[in-house]
Amino acid sequence: MNANQIINMIMRIIMRKAINKGIDAGVNKVSRGRKQPPQQQMDYDDAMDDGPTKAEIRQQRQAKRAARQARQAAKAGNKINRM
Repeated sequence: MNANQIINMIMRIIMRKAINKGIDAGVNKVSRGRKQPPQQQMDYDDAMDDGPTKAEIRQQRQAKRAARQARQAAKAGNKINRM
């Protein structure tokens, strides 16, 4: 094995690890979700709103469960990649 092959092999290993860490960090960030910025101005209809309906609450809970499952799947994928 010559020096060029050894250097290429080492660089491939380093690049693979760096790219995987970047992808994992991106997936984790996306699965956490974003916080919505506060609204500066409310419409008249929104001012009269009494809060979320039962359907909206149910949908929010489902979204939280889906995000939690996505994080767990990402963690499991990371563990498999490390092996």
